[in-house]
Amino acid sequence: MNSGKTVVVGLSGGVDSAVAALLLKQQGWQVHGLFMKNWEDDDTDEYCSSRQDLIDVLSVADTLGIDVEVVNFAAEYRQRVFAHFLAEYQAGHTPNPDVLCNSEIKFDVFLEHALRLGADCIATGHYAGVREFDGRYQLLKAEDGTKDQSYFLHRLGQAQLAKTIFPLAGLYKRDVRRLADEAGLHVALKKDSTGICFIGERPFKEFLMRYLPPRPGEIRGLDDGRLLGEHDGVAYHTIGQRKGLHIGGVKGGKGSDRGDHDAWFVAGKDLERNILYVVQGHAHPALLNDELCASDLSWVAGTPPHTHWVYTAKTRYRQADAPCEIEHVDRESCAIRFAEAQWAVTPGQSVVVYESRVCLGGGVITRAMVNDEARQ
Repeated sequence: MNSGKTVVVGLSGGVDSAVAALLLKQQGWQVHGLFMKNWEDDDTDEYCSSRQDLIDVLSVADTLGIDVEVVNFAAEYRQRVFAHFLAEYQAGHTPNPDVLCNSEIKFDVFLEHALRLGADCIATGHYAGVREFDGRYQLLKAEDGTKDQSYFLHRLGQAQLAKTIFPLAGLYKRDVRRLADEAGLHVALKKDSTGICFIGERPFKEFLMRYLPPRPGEIRGLDDGRLLGEHDGVAYHTIGQRKGLHIGGVKGGKGSDRGDHDAWFVAGKDLERNILYVVQGHAHPALLNDELCASDLSWVAGTPPHTHWVYTAKTRYRQADAPCEIEHVDRESCAIRFAEAQWAVTPGQSVVVYESRVCLGGGVITRAMVNDEARQ
């Protein structure tokens, strides 16, 4: 039934997108590949693998017998993703550029480009699903819960999902690699990419310092205000951060019930005074939040979920789904309360809401509140 229909597959050079293209061709689609180049500042083999990725894409296309177009979306990426990324860090937040890249580039610029070429739809190697239910499109979790990427796709709406296929929705990673190997795709055992291209494997702080100049300031204990050390800039740090503070040998303050050798964690930022606040111990109450506020909302169905229903949500990708309810929601913001306190809820990150396997959408965290027990 797919004969004669055209799908443009975003090929990244990895095994997932390669198998997505393979499966669609087996299903009878007219498959075309597209390789996106989204970064140019220091596109070298040392930090960014785009050159090798393109070589791998061309090899996959040759094996599958499909054509490939190489497009440069670097200008759009810088304007619509990277500029926001830097602005958020300057504001003391910790943004997630992968979320924005999906909504602004892969499922907007790329989608529009493919449709102009005459494609019926696009496809990617994301681990997620889409289905039509009761006249609306739903974004679903992938069968492989360890690889599910619906968190990064939660800003997709009806128009985007109506033109998108996720061929890997029902597959586990081991099956994807097996299919690639059976098809003779040389990327079958290629290591998964980590992070985003413009950062790569380099130290994150080193990268940020190229765009956000150092602004040294004090590191102080949140509990007693003690001066504990010095930072290069609050923008380089995130809530819950443990490594890179260089205060590991400092003991807890007078009257502290924390162990003298417990690790220190970032718990707050004072941008105006340029102070980084830290606490000792992973379970410190200041790192536990049972409420949050979010803005810049995006709901998959186009309308917000009901308030005071039981949902689950996560405030970071690798976090387990946590029971919650939406206490308030309007066009501008929402308030979410969790059944149990969540660790290091971070402004700038995304909170994503689920109803069973269905991803409802979410927003950008603007504020996290300390749980009730810590207030007493």
